[in-house]
Amino acid sequence: MRTQTSSPTDPLRVGIVGTGNIGTDLLLKVIASPVLQCDVFAGRRAESPGIGLAKSHGVTTSVDGIEAIVERASDLDIVFDATSAKDAERHWAIVDPLGLQFIDLTPANLGKLCVPALNLDECLEEQYVGMVTCGGQAAVPMAHCINEATNGLSYLEIVSASSSASVGPASRANLDEYVITTEQATRTFCDVEDAKTILIINPAEPGIVMRNSITVSASEQVDMDALRAAVDTMEKQIRSYVPGYRVVVPPVNASGRIMITVEVEGRGDWLPRSAGNLDIITCAAVAVAEARAERRV
Repeated sequence: MRTQTSSPTDPLRVGIVGTGNIGTDLLLKVIASPVLQCDVFAGRRAESPGIGLAKSHGVTTSVDGIEAIVERASDLDIVFDATSAKDAERHWAIVDPLGLQFIDLTPANLGKLCVPALNLDECLEEQYVGMVTCGGQAAVPMAHCINEATNGLSYLEIVSASSSASVGPASRANLDEYVITTEQATRTFCDVEDAKTILIINPAEPGIVMRNSITVSASEQVDMDALRAAVDTMEKQIRSYVPGYRVVVPPVNASGRIMITVEVEGRGDWLPRSAGNLDIITCAAVAVAEARAERRV
């Protein structure tokens, strides 16, 4: 059983498990947050660059993984999981009975899926929140806009491209889970009969900026004026927590398809600015945690 040791005005105390690219980028965003405090940064490799970075910022580190979170459970409010889908499933089974809030940045798809631009408020009381995938965070809100401008869709396609250097080994091991979870989020937030997700890992140097295309057939009955207005509003909403998010191809009807293309440029906290796929999911996760901190106050 957890004991509350902080006042409502204190920063929420968080633990991060996973010291790879996503976990390290998340750590830097938590450190920069005025309402969050990282009390432990835990992984398995002492030589992880993320561990070294955390130590340089005075953050307590551990190579005991989820066990380090369990040891400090009574002092924590939130656990961020930035490991892999398989590990997150095991971690959630451990954290659940402890009563800790669990924000999952892997595509484990274990419960409530959260895209802050679409359903932040209804996620704030959930113990487990899944942040879908980087492509899901970038593309599903635009898919939702298309759906809202129709009476339902028969087929919708999402193609996401990221630089090879920004996709770490855990993400590469979870490609199947990435596709399944992104498609599940598309069906959750859109009235679509069939959804398809394609992920491209591009080895070009210098690294490409993350790009996402959302496409439906021009045969769908889409109100283009309503769609353009919805996309403009959605872009502004996402930029409120992901500053590098931008629509680069507004809704167009061409060659038998209706398409929207968005890019996500990162802040360059951990990897180069081209690694927007890190920013889109870490910013989304921090947005959930910060909203919980504000609600507590």
